[in-house]
Amino acid sequence: MGRSWFGGGALNPFILAAAVFLVVLLSNVEAYPVEDLVVNLPGQPKVGFRQFAGYIDIDVKTGKSLFYYFVEADSTPLSKPLSLWLNGGPGCSSIGGGAFTELGPFYPRGDARSLRINRMSWNRASNLLFVESPAGVGWSYSNTSSDYKTGDAATAMDMRIFLLNWLAKFPEYKSLPFFLTGESYAGHYIPQLADLLLEHNAHSKGFKFNLKGVAIGNPLLNLDQDAGSPYEFLWSHGMMSDELHQTITKECDFDDYTFENPHNESDSCNDALSTAMDIVGNYVNNYDVLLDVCYPSIFEQELRLKKLNSKIWVG
Repeated sequence: MGRSWFGGGALNPFILAAAVFLVVLLSNVEAYPVEDLVVNLPGQPKVGFRQFAGYIDIDVKTGKSLFYYFVEADSTPLSKPLSLWLNGGPGCSSIGGGAFTELGPFYPRGDARSLRINRMSWNRASNLLFVESPAGVGWSYSNTSSDYKTGDAATAMDMRIFLLNWLAKFPEYKSLPFFLTGESYAGHYIPQLADLLLEHNAHSKGFKFNLKGVAIGNPLLNLDQDAGSPYEFLWSHGMMSDELHQTITKECDFDDYTFENPHNESDSCNDALSTAMDIVGNYVNNYDVLLDVCYPSIFEQELRLKKLNSKIWVG
């Protein structure tokens, strides 16, 4: 018999130690879906955390898939919670909205060609999961047209399936504290999803979501209250006259306000609402009246300001 590579049939202690070390090292390597790894976004500054993006199948038969963008916490991600973020609308992109204009790690620069660090990003305290929901929003889609006719209950069911399948892809995040967060119409999405996940936990004999809390900002909760509140807000900030506010209060009945028929008030009410919006104009951020309106590029901002300037001088 020939001499073995380890030497005379005896196992070389150095080789054995090296092999054991290699096995231990490989066992400690964190598994992740390499096919979804985002190496770099266009114009992105260098960062120390990882990013992932891709699709999670919801219904293979109909071809329904939801798109996600996941950002690790900027340090020790497995010691920090996991937070889901949903924008509202219905129809607003959680990627274009929450991820890149609000709480994500990057903001677009004015040149529209590069990104800058968001120093107030939530990934300083949490892992962030942004999802385009329901199918038809952003990059989420279905191959079956009937899937685009949806509602709150179906949206919540799809998100439950998404989360189960996403956690199967990222199993190291299953046990982390989990928070549901969002804004605007997510005032419906988040509470209904929380209720569904709690129901899942109550009946599941296996995996249970480690749900710790919910947070909703600027939420749409009840249309009959929300529809009239912007005008009350604008009046209280001195952005419309007492007379116009009194007209809106007297003529407008928001109790029957619906998305399908938002202008079911009287003509005098509709005229007053239009006047209020004309007074506020396009140069006030309706979500924060103390902030400047941010236009897509410096060039477009310059054009709008020149137009405003010409109105001031001519008028």
